[in-house]
Amino acid sequence: MKEFMDDNFILNNETAVHLFHDHAKDLPIIDYHCHLSPQEIYEDKRFDNLADIWFGGRTGNGGYAGDHYKWRLMRSNGMSEDMVTGRDYELKRFMGFADTLTMAIGNPMYHWCHLELKKYFGINEPLTGSNAEEIWNKCNSLIKDDPNFSPRGLIKQSNVAYVGTTDDPVDSLIWHEKLAGEKDLGFTVRPSFRPDKAININKEGFREYIGSLAKVTGRESLDSVQDVIDALTERVEFFASHGCVASDHGLDYVPFKKIPMEKCDEAFKKAMKGEKVSTEEAEGYQTAVLIALGKAYHKHGIAMELHYSCLRNMNEKMFRKLGPDTGYDMIAQNTCGGSVAGLLSELDSTDELPKTIIFSLNPADNEQIGTILGCFQSDEVPGKIQQGPAWWFNDNKDGMEEQMKSLANLGLLGNFIGMLTDSRSFLSYTRHDYFRRIMCNLIGGWVENGEYPNDEEALKRIVGGISYYNAKRYFGL
Repeated sequence: MKEFMDDNFILNNETAVHLFHDHAKDLPIIDYHCHLSPQEIYEDKRFDNLADIWFGGRTGNGGYAGDHYKWRLMRSNGMSEDMVTGRDYELKRFMGFADTLTMAIGNPMYHWCHLELKKYFGINEPLTGSNAEEIWNKCNSLIKDDPNFSPRGLIKQSNVAYVGTTDDPVDSLIWHEKLAGEKDLGFTVRPSFRPDKAININKEGFREYIGSLAKVTGRESLDSVQDVIDALTERVEFFASHGCVASDHGLDYVPFKKIPMEKCDEAFKKAMKGEKVSTEEAEGYQTAVLIALGKAYHKHGIAMELHYSCLRNMNEKMFRKLGPDTGYDMIAQNTCGGSVAGLLSELDSTDELPKTIIFSLNPADNEQIGTILGCFQSDEVPGKIQQGPAWWFNDNKDGMEEQMKSLANLGLLGNFIGMLTDSRSFLSYTRHDYFRRIMCNLIGGWVENGEYPNDEEALKRIVGGISYYNAKRYFGL
């Protein structure tokens, strides 16, 4: 029997052990998509205790922010919402989570939490209800007294070279400017362009957001779709001037329905009056804006990320109480692969297809995405069109293995740009360690089984590329 999460955790053959420890473990991290706050990084805020870092919860402005992966588990173990997202009983809350974690056999959260305890706090024993208070006290003493337990300290401890935050087009990027002005920061933080609110014409808040977009671009109003496109394009240029190398689109599904611009304008004007917009009208507007943005991304060398197949905020009662991003989302089943290909083909027809990374939250889409990739590759950069890593509900051992197997079956796994955290937690960089172990074990198994030669140089190139070098090349870092 192997020891619990020892140095060779998940590495089940000699080749995997060698690949991980010699070619993957010590490489820097490029976290090209996350939800960390650039303001918190700049101000280097200190945390109150382990619950503050691990859980988050109710914020000073009445909202909620934190790790909804953990919140979902705590709810599943019968913990009250006051214990899950409140901040009044932090030790009791932590004790409840420790009890929850002992029940989470097979869940990646069990591994993530113990990797974090081991890496950052030097704790190798399993967290249980019986030792929770002892571990709580040990961790809190470090958080209180050790300057490494701040956002910058944790990023440096984690050997992170690049942090790609997620930022709204109307953001001033003032915190990115401040970070860029620091000579000895030790890592790079850049914004990523997230224009969802300008694209979601049929969702609440669209009119108000268009007003904000007009204001930030110095216009009295935006009166047509072309006005919206011009304003967004201007903001893409602004982001590019601040080092942006990636955009991100969090879509329910990827639309592709070309309609005349005058019809798009009719839909836009209806939405601005608060009138109902049909699905066809909404998709026509969204398609026009996505095409324009894709061309702008290509011009500025910005990669386009497409995240889709998520049903968000499905518990209406809890959405009204807590707001979005609090753990009430689920996988959707969409059939938009043809639309994804249609969008890429439209951009490619004018030689304006940007580097594109495609993520579906539904793992049933792996093979479809794998076949889309091969339709649009070019000599601009190896793996110009990428399948994103196993994302959100899929970033577990099975999900990562299945995504990489699918990509290997249908494309070139060796050009894969690897893992991201998609996280709001400064401790979550151990997910890169988790991913690298799973990747090395998968590749090592193929070698041990005689399915790939034990070619040291080739394996070093593949493992090092997926861990770090491919993303560095892809984003031009």
